[in-house]
Amino acid sequence: MVNATAKYVRIAPRKAGEMATLIRGKKVSEAKAILALHSRVAAKVVGKVLASAVANAENNHDLDADDLYVIQAYVDGGPTIKRFKPRAMGRATRIRKRTSHITVCVDEKKES
Repeated sequence: MVNATAKYVRIAPRKAGEMATLIRGKKVSEAKAILALHSRVAAKVVGKVLASAVANAENNHDLDADDLYVIQAYVDGGPTIKRFKPRAMGRATRIRKRTSHITVCVDEKKES
C-alpha cells in the first residue's frame, strides 16, 4: 500500500471528506475523472494528493498506474486558526478557519 499525505491544507475537513468519500474504492483513472469534473474546490486538492500517491507508487515501488485502486482516502482535522470579527455594539464573534490532513492510499487490487 502506497500513500500520500497533504498536511495543514486550508480547507474544512467536512468539505474535503466528501471528496475523499467519492473516490474511495475506485480505480485511479475513474477517481481522477470524478475529481476533475467536480465543481468543489476540495476536489482539486484531493486530486493533487491522489496524483502524488500514484507518482509515489510508480517511482518508489515500481507499480503500474493502470492497475492501481484507491484503497483508502480519508481526511483528518488539523489545527484550527482562530480569528475574531467585530460585530455590533462592541461585541466580537470568533471565526474558525479549519485545516485538514488529507491522506490517499493506493495499491493494486488483490485477486481473491
